[in-house]
Amino acid sequence: MKKDSEKTEVLEKIANGITWWVGSIPSLIVHTLFFITSFLLPMLHIVEFDKMLLILTTVVSLEAIYLAIFIQMSVNKSHEKIEDIQEDIEEISEDIEDIQEDIEEISEDIEEISEDIEEINEDIEDIQEDIEEINEDEDDEDHNERAKNAILKSNVNSNKNEIKALKDIISQLQSEIEQLKK
Repeated sequence: MKKDSEKTEVLEKIANGITWWVGSIPSLIVHTLFFITSFLLPMLHIVEFDKMLLILTTVVSLEAIYLAIFIQMSVNKSHEKIEDIQEDIEEISEDIEDIQEDIEEISEDIEEISEDIEEINEDIEDIQEDIEEINEDEDDEDHNERAKNAILKSNVNSNKNEIKALKDIISQLQSEIEQLKK
C-alpha cells in the first residue's frame, strides 16, 4: 500500500512538472522549432509531405491526449486542495463563533458581578451610616458594645478592600475581553 502511494506521488509530481513545462516559454520555443522542422523536411525533400503530415498529426494527437490527462490531474488535485481549505475555513469560522459567544457570556457575567459589587458597596455604606448613628446615639454604652462596633467597622473595611480587589480583577477581565474582541 505504501509503495502504491509513493508511486502515485511520483506520477503526480511528473504530471505537475509536465503541466508546468507545457505552459512555459521553453515549451513554446521547442514546439515552434519542432513544427518549423517538420515543415522544412518535405521542402528539403528529406521526407514526403504526406508522411510528415501523418507523423506530425499522430504525434500532436498523442501529445494532446496526454496533456489533457495531465491537466485534468492537476485540476483535480487543485480542486481537492480547495475543498480542504474550504473545510478548514468552515471549522475556523465555527471556532471563532464559539469564542465570540464565550466572550459575550463572560462580558455579561462581569457586568452582573459589577452590579452586585455596586449593590454590596451601597449596603456597606448603609451599614456604616447605621453604625455611626448608633455610636452617636449611644455614647454611654458599655465597653463591649463599643468593641462589637469596632469589630463591625473592621469587617466593613475588610469587605471594602475585598470588593476593591474584585473591582480591579473585573476591570482587568474587561480589558482582556476587549483585547480578545479585537
